[in-house]
Amino acid sequence: MNTETRATPIAEADKMILRSTVTSPYGRKTRMAVLIHKLTDRIDLVPADTLDETDTIRQQNPLGKIPCLLLPDGGAIYDSKVIVEYFDSISDQRPLVPTSGRARFDVLTRAVLADGITDAALLMVYEGRFREPAQISERWLAHQRGKIERALTAISKAPPPTREADLSSLALGCALGYLDWRQPVSWRDAHPKLVDWLSEFSAHEPSFLATVAPAA
Repeated sequence: MNTETRATPIAEADKMILRSTVTSPYGRKTRMAVLIHKLTDRIDLVPADTLDETDTIRQQNPLGKIPCLLLPDGGAIYDSKVIVEYFDSISDQRPLVPTSGRARFDVLTRAVLADGITDAALLMVYEGRFREPAQISERWLAHQRGKIERALTAISKAPPPTREADLSSLALGCALGYLDWRQPVSWRDAHPKLVDWLSEFSAHEPSFLATVAPAA
């Protein structure tokens, strides 16, 4: 993926634009990072409709996916993990991704696992949204449900921190929040440790409650 990789500081007078929606779990991750890094005054949120062929998101990110961060110099950064790392590089707050060592790769791996939950949940939601009832594949839904269940079981054994959030904390919070919002699977009864984790995380990380999606 060809993304902008420069991380030069941006003057306070310049504004970045975050193309996303208030309902995207990946966009939520970057919006949480904006709040954590105290970048609110430097970023405008501009909604994007990924299904609209005329939306400029398809020129800004050739994949037509959100979130996409537009820089004042005309560059664009996409993929939520990349955007969060960019915010790390221009902020004087504690980084959400360790810069080196084993800790960095542990955080990135946990974040990928959490994002995989979101990926599978989205595919389940889309299966019902974009297919006629007779075309819905129960085998496909079971395949995605299995991914979610295995990932939830694995991450509950070593969940991310709740009091000093990192990228994996944000990713898991957004994944569980999406499961609660769209309800493609029922997860709470089977994973009480993650229920407790989410309760503690939301109590200690204000950006989580500040970015809640509107009622479905």
